[in-house]
Amino acid sequence: MKLIYLDNGATTFPKPEKVYQAMDDVNRNLAVNAGRGSYDLAKKATGLIDETRTKMLSLVNGEQVADVIFAPSATIALNMIIGGLDWSENDICFVSPFEHNAVMRPLKKAQDENKFEIKQLPVIRENMTIDLEKMEYLFSVSNPTKLFITHISNVTGYILPVKQIVKIAKKYNCKVIIDASQSLGLIDIDLINMQADFVVFAGHKNMYGPFGIGGFYMRKGEKINPFIAGGTGSDSLNLNMPSSIPGMFEPSSPNIVAVAGLNAAADVIKEESVDYFKHEKGLTDYLISELNKNRNVVMYLPPKDAHVGIVAFNIKGYKASDVGMILDEDYSIAVRTGYHCAPLVHEYLADTDYVGVVRASLGRYTTKDDVDRLIMAVEEIDEG
Repeated sequence: MKLIYLDNGATTFPKPEKVYQAMDDVNRNLAVNAGRGSYDLAKKATGLIDETRTKMLSLVNGEQVADVIFAPSATIALNMIIGGLDWSENDICFVSPFEHNAVMRPLKKAQDENKFEIKQLPVIRENMTIDLEKMEYLFSVSNPTKLFITHISNVTGYILPVKQIVKIAKKYNCKVIIDASQSLGLIDIDLINMQADFVVFAGHKNMYGPFGIGGFYMRKGEKINPFIAGGTGSDSLNLNMPSSIPGMFEPSSPNIVAVAGLNAAADVIKEESVDYFKHEKGLTDYLISELNKNRNVVMYLPPKDAHVGIVAFNIKGYKASDVGMILDEDYSIAVRTGYHCAPLVHEYLADTDYVGVVRASLGRYTTKDDVDRLIMAVEEIDEG
């Protein structure tokens, strides 16, 4: 039975053929240590990294306003930002309830060390969206110094109104960090218009690149302290990290094979004429309309105009994990179940009786036939 892969929220799969080819070519012919040697291959590897930076900046209209820092993952990038920011007990840090533990656990560690306050952005419970009016009031009462917001919820597929949130936060001179792990490559991001200070990305999600490469955009003029230290291939007798960007944030040998995959993934986005958002949005709406016909299916849905790619649901009478197991073993459908590394949102979903939710996350290569297979399987599981 053909595998139906609906776990693209965890990592997109498969990748474009161009990504596989680029990685294989570099692994065979250019997998040397960039920035560490004066020989030709090392220079070419360094050139590939520089070229990839340029492409990633072009993707977000960031050439004039930001630098891009590469890291092994979005989680490590977020640790670098949180660990590199200056914190004090006077800080008031706001987070959305949709944050991933890649944000919340490093923040909790920083809070334990610095005793600052963490507050949640308010939510309209009826539709699980950010209450902008109440948020602005809370900002006026508790002046925010730092704000972390995800762009797309990895649990519900809610597209947060980041531009409006950032605009309001900037009235209070607040540093804003956006987690775009789920959005970059799917939703247009323009750093000139967005005005965020840091935007974090993952290469292996909607960029359709490989594991092992992520990073963050940092607005020019912003400063954080190096959080991870080590060899950079230059000024080796100096025990301090370099003072220049990106070197001060990129110790260790670069993963040139993963960089090659990200480079190719950026090319695919630029070259293909397919509207990936429209494709995923159409399938999302179709899946919801069909599941809505079953009274025993409980869905956790944001508003239609702020939703893409992810449908979180449960089937009455089943734990989420049981549904996931049956879908895998009987139907060869891969979904994710549980709490999805998002510790705050489940208070609002009230899904503890199900031990989380079943998450069907669609992707660039998901077809209507794939979605129909899931719909049929859910109907049969419900019928017992």
